[in-house]
Amino acid sequence: MQNEELFLALDQIEAAYKLDKSMLIASLEAGLASAFKKESGESRAVVVRMYPETFSIEFFAYQTVVEGEPQEDSELSLEEAREIKEDAQIGDLIGEVVSPDDLSRIAAQTAKQVITQRINEAKREQAMSEMSDREGELMQAIVRRVEANGTVYVEISGTQMEGVLGTGDQVRGERLFVGDHVKVYVKKVRTDMKGTSRVMVSRSCAGFVKKLFEIEVPEIRTGLVKIKNIVREAGLRTKMSVYSEDPNVDSIGSCIGPKGSRVNAIVNELGGEKVDVILYSTNPSEYIVRALSPAKVIMVQLNETAEQARVIVPDDKLSLAIGKGGQNAKLAAKLTGYKIDVKPYSVAVADDDTLGLVGLSDEE
Repeated sequence: MQNEELFLALDQIEAAYKLDKSMLIASLEAGLASAFKKESGESRAVVVRMYPETFSIEFFAYQTVVEGEPQEDSELSLEEAREIKEDAQIGDLIGEVVSPDDLSRIAAQTAKQVITQRINEAKREQAMSEMSDREGELMQAIVRRVEANGTVYVEISGTQMEGVLGTGDQVRGERLFVGDHVKVYVKKVRTDMKGTSRVMVSRSCAGFVKKLFEIEVPEIRTGLVKIKNIVREAGLRTKMSVYSEDPNVDSIGSCIGPKGSRVNAIVNELGGEKVDVILYSTNPSEYIVRALSPAKVIMVQLNETAEQARVIVPDDKLSLAIGKGGQNAKLAAKLTGYKIDVKPYSVAVADDDTLGLVGLSDEE
């Protein structure tokens, strides 16, 4: 059975889409067997073998010899088998090479379906592999669906891949609509139990802001200014500590930009979210004081072993130091790694255990 055009087409597909030809042939063999059984009404099992060397396709319909009464059409009793082949044994395959009435049509239809499916699968696998390489990056996306449960599905521009923006990865108070163009942070490519791969994206993680700074600030992009840590309460506030190993580099100024141009561009992208950029210090007391910015700090009492700090602030700066809902103090604690207890000066003076306070702030 000759079908030279089909085999030549496989060679072209292999080269164009970088698909494994043996995988394509195995898929086609299975597809042709299924198509032949459907077309011919064949009740026996069918196996197909394709031979690229001779451009030929062979169909073999068979039954398996079983002990006792056959339970399926693909089975044959030993007695029936020995009427066909005298020395037949249990487990033998008894059959014959069969010729489809219209091989060319069956082959063409099946080949089209199988090859299209395999090409689409290969494209998806290639795209998923590329997305895995893009983990930790910002990408442009278009909102395609907004589910009733709040989950947003986006098309990642330039890839035709779908990204999943879960409710926990959305910015508080931000509403997204179909057709919106947004930036997303590629968190990870996840494969579920069914083998379906999903691109999990975020707009609320700290990495989103970090990448914005890398894009906006050349000194960060080149490594001249380094980000020590970054923490975020999406939609409300971000705190980022930076430093440079070059004493002549103004790390804060690099991030802020001329007249605040760089940080303002990032704030605009974040919809007005406050961004505090502070200078990292190896001195824990000094680092904590800076982390509580914009509040003024009078003194810091440290327990470095327990990584705890008791911070004294002016009475009229207590609410600023703590922040709305404790936000400022919580972010400062996450940034520095210290558990921070903020106390007003009047309470500290009244308590005997305030003796031993160290780390006088420059902003006293």
